[in-house]
Amino acid sequence: MTTPIESGAQKLDWVNRHMPILKSIEQRFTKEQPFKGMKIAVCIHLEAKTARLCEVLQSGGAQVFLAGSNPLSTQDDVAEAIAARGVKVFARYGCTPEEYLQFIREMVEEEPDIVLDDGGDVVHVVHEEYPHLIPGILGGCEETTTGIVRMKSRDRDGKLLFPMIAVNDALCKHLFDNRYGTGQSVWTGVMQTTNLIVAGKTVVVAGYGWCGKGVAQKAKGLGAHVVVTEIDPIKAMEAIMDGFQVMPMKQACGVGDIFVTVTGCCDVISTEHFELLRPGAVLTNAGHFNVEVNYEALEAFASEKKTVRKNIVAYTLPSGKEVFLIAEGRLVNLASGDGHPAEIMDTSFAVQALCAEYLTRNRLEKGVHNVPADIDREVAHLKLRTLGVEIDILTEEQKTYLEHHEG
Repeated sequence: MTTPIESGAQKLDWVNRHMPILKSIEQRFTKEQPFKGMKIAVCIHLEAKTARLCEVLQSGGAQVFLAGSNPLSTQDDVAEAIAARGVKVFARYGCTPEEYLQFIREMVEEEPDIVLDDGGDVVHVVHEEYPHLIPGILGGCEETTTGIVRMKSRDRDGKLLFPMIAVNDALCKHLFDNRYGTGQSVWTGVMQTTNLIVAGKTVVVAGYGWCGKGVAQKAKGLGAHVVVTEIDPIKAMEAIMDGFQVMPMKQACGVGDIFVTVTGCCDVISTEHFELLRPGAVLTNAGHFNVEVNYEALEAFASEKKTVRKNIVAYTLPSGKEVFLIAEGRLVNLASGDGHPAEIMDTSFAVQALCAEYLTRNRLEKGVHNVPADIDREVAHLKLRTLGVEIDILTEEQKTYLEHHEG
């Protein structure tokens, strides 16, 4: 019988086979030791790809501490396997909200030099509860859209007291991770959780940012009729041009079979919507926090609830109709799946690793910083190299021409 450590190690070894960019970076880090003597705190969904990133940081000389960024996305076997390889872990699957925050506190108490965050919880805890540690922090990197929103809000208020690099905004992150990664992993999670067909159903995608684009395109490819809800008129126009129907959520409730929220906002589906839903509607969320489908409001509104399948709860509404919620409204692709494909996270985590290295070599001012263009290009070149793809290079004459004809 396979032990948890063996199971986790198998997952780690599998993703390692499919993350060649990180392997290339690991080889260089092993030689150059950019993090020698440093502590790095990582708070990202604790599954195999994240554990692989931790190994790469270790190879560069770092002492690495790892917490999960969601109570339902931690894979305990992976946690055991990476702990056996020297990473100190602060996480377990299904921890309470209070335990989740306590894990982050315990990790912060290790006094990290660099923070890699996903959603902004570590940065929040440091600023609110451990401000005395701020002078010792070189900076950090933020992985996701929701975290960037929180960082920029704190920065506008003058309350972000060390530099944070907006990894999510890197071209090599959001163009691929948010669109292709979220698009595929959401539907993998939904399909393996429900064991239902997508073709022929009406899918409602709330939010048409990069994640929403990916979710909608994949649903279309699976044979669904796709409806998009939006608050941004430009994104709504874009959805129409991409071939999707656009309408308000209250109207969409009457036609949707499967709902996927990807807005980063709260109360996208709430009390005012519940009785408008069709009987049997499946509600899922792919945003960072479980506030897009108002889980607490649904709990209070329903007359009865029961678990009908792993990670699916049926709620009986006062009218007698049933609706289904996957994974408590938490990130469906991670709380009810394995997250993004390994090849996608190879690119995203390569950006994370190189930005962490950048913090060791550059003393940045406090505030939110963009990913340097050179890092984006390096990751893209590494990716192409692993695919065996070559591209053209400008000649000196072409460079001169462009320099004289800019604009």
